[in-house]
Amino acid sequence: MIEIKDKPTSGVTIRLHEADNVVIARTDLALGAKIDGGLTCRGQVAAGHKVAARRIKEGEPILKYNVTIGFASTDIAAGSYVHAHNMQFREFDRDYAYGADYQPLKLIPESDRASFMGIVRPNGQVATRNFIGVLSTVNCSATVVHKIAEWFTPERLAEFPNIDGVVAFAHDTGCGMEMTGEPMDLLRRTMAGYARHANLAGALIVGLGCERNQIKGLLKDENLAISDRLHTFTMQDTGGTRKTIEAGIAAVKTMLPEANRVTRTRVSASHLMIGLQCGGSDGFSSITANPALGSAMDLLTQHGGTAILSETPEIYGVEHTLTRRARSREVGEKLIERIRWWKDVYTVGRDCQINGVVSPGNQQGGLANILEKSLGSSMKGGTGPLMEVYRYAQPVTQNGFVFMDTPGFDPCSATGQIAGGANMIMFTTGRGSMFGAKPVPSIKLATNTPMYKRLTEDMDINCGEILDGTCLLHEMGQRIFDLMLRVASGEPTKSELLGLGDHEFVPWNIGVVG
Repeated sequence: MIEIKDKPTSGVTIRLHEADNVVIARTDLALGAKIDGGLTCRGQVAAGHKVAARRIKEGEPILKYNVTIGFASTDIAAGSYVHAHNMQFREFDRDYAYGADYQPLKLIPESDRASFMGIVRPNGQVATRNFIGVLSTVNCSATVVHKIAEWFTPERLAEFPNIDGVVAFAHDTGCGMEMTGEPMDLLRRTMAGYARHANLAGALIVGLGCERNQIKGLLKDENLAISDRLHTFTMQDTGGTRKTIEAGIAAVKTMLPEANRVTRTRVSASHLMIGLQCGGSDGFSSITANPALGSAMDLLTQHGGTAILSETPEIYGVEHTLTRRARSREVGEKLIERIRWWKDVYTVGRDCQINGVVSPGNQQGGLANILEKSLGSSMKGGTGPLMEVYRYAQPVTQNGFVFMDTPGFDPCSATGQIAGGANMIMFTTGRGSMFGAKPVPSIKLATNTPMYKRLTEDMDINCGEILDGTCLLHEMGQRIFDLMLRVASGEPTKSELLGLGDHEFVPWNIGVVG
C-alpha cells in the first residue's frame, strides 16, 4: 500500500517518502535557488516537477512515494531537474502477492450511516438525477435522437419541474462492425446500462433499420422489454427523418407526467456508486486531489457505498499495490488478466500510454511517463480492499472498492462506469479538464490553487489547499464526501450549471471497423 502522510506540506520542495531520491517543486524554481536539504537547484524547474534529492546513478530506480516511476538514463547530480530527458521508462518485476495486505472493510452500522435525499425507483434503484434518455442504436440515427432531445427546451419542460431534462445518447458505431463477439456485446450492454439506469425515468431507442446493431437483437440480448418507460422506433419503418423526430417527441411526451411524479426521500449513502476519473493530471495530482478523493472513497465504502476505479492503462506499473489488497486470489488475477490483455494483445506496437507515453499536457504538468501517472491515478480508490473486477460496462453489484476495465480516455471510461450503474462521477484534474456526463452529476476537483482560481467556473473543490497548508488531507476528504451527499440530493455541480454532458456518451469501440 502506498503510504500517504496526512500533514501540512512546507518548504520549497515536497518530500513524499523518506526513501525517495526525488522531491517535488512546490512552486517554480530558478537556476541557483536554494532548496530543502541544503541543495542548490541546477536548472529551472516548474512547479509540480521533480528535483534530484541526491546523486542518482545511471540505471538506478527513480523513487516517488518509495515506488519506482522510472530509471535514470544517465548519472543525475543532486539538485538536477528530473524528467523524461534523463528518466527512462522500462519494464520491471513486480510481486503481485495476491491478497497479502487484504483486511476486511469495517462497515459503519446502518443506523449510523450518512444519508442523502435520493429518488427511489419502483425496482429499488436509487437515482441522483431524473432524466429521460433518447438512445441511438447506430450513428445513422444520431442526428434524429439529438433533434428529439433538443425539442424539450427548459421552457417546454417548465410544467415538469421534477425532470432534469431530456438527453440524447448518440455514438459513432453500431454498423460496419462485427456482428457477434465482444465488440457487439460491449456496445449492447453499454446501451442497456443506460436504458435501465436509475437516473433515467424513461428511455427511447431509435435505429435506422438496416444496421448491424438491430433493436430486436439489443432487446433480446440484454433482456429489455418495450413498456411505458421504454419505447423504440426505426427510421425506415416510421417514415424517415422528420416523421421519426415527430414520433419520438410524441413518445417522450407520454413519459413526462409519470417521470415528473417523483419525490426525493432520505436514503443511506450505501446507495451511492461513484465513478472515479482523472484527466489533465499533473505533478500535484498524487499529492492533493487524488489521495483526498481516495480519503473520501474510504469514507464512502465504510458507509456501504461503492467506488469504481477504472482506466486500466492508468494503473499500469502500480497494479501490484491493488492485487495485494484483493479479497481473493481470483479477484487479483482478474485484474492482471486485463493488464496482460492490454499489453500483450490490444496495444502491441502502438504508441499509447500503457506503453510508456503520456499526453503532452501530462508531460508539461510534471509527469514523465505512465508509471508516474499511474502512481497518482490509483490513489483515487482509497486504501480499502479490492472487492471485485469488472469488464467494461458490466453491471456493478459488489459494494466497496471495485475496478472496471476501461480505456484511459475520460468520456469513454466514464461511459462504462455509468453503464455499470455509477450515479455520480468524481473527476480530479491538474491542468483543467472541462467535463460533464449526463445523466449523472460530475464533481471536479482541482489539484492546485492557481488552476482553481483560473478555472473557478468549472471546478467544484480546490484540493490545492492541501498544498497551501490550509487544509489537511483527511479534512479535504471529508469536505469532498459532504459535497457528494449534497450533490446526490440535488445540488447542481459546476458542470451541470454550464450544461455539460450532452456529447460525452462514448462507448468503447474495441473491434474491427469494416
